[in-house]
Amino acid sequence: KKACIVFFDEVDAIGGARFDDGVGGDNEVQRTMLEIVNQLDGFDARGNIKVLMATNRPDTLDPALLRPGRLDRKVEFGLPDLESRTQIFKIHTRTMNCERDIRFELLARLCPNSTGADIR
Repeated sequence: KKACIVFFDEVDAIGGARFDDGVGGDNEVQRTMLEIVNQLDGFDARGNIKVLMATNRPDTLDPALLRPGRLDRKVEFGLPDLESRTQIFKIHTRTMNCERDIRFELLARLCPNSTGADIR
């Protein structure tokens, strides 16, 4: 059998915690998430199908999605430190017309809880 990797990016868009507010679009998203959970339950943990999911909002995911046996590993990347944020500013401003004397470290200090996506 050949191996397969199924990748869900921004899984929080469909795997967010369920609630009932009576809006039809949200119901469709919830049905999609329930079907994904149903399919995950059908995979053999040692089989050739591996499921990867990515999110920058893990706190909003439905607990049903995170139950044992559905996802076998959780990898978290913490927030960038001061040096990393400084480098992120430099990378994203390389192609911009900016003053030469920008104090990137100062900018990085002003946003201590920012991700690379926030800085961009």
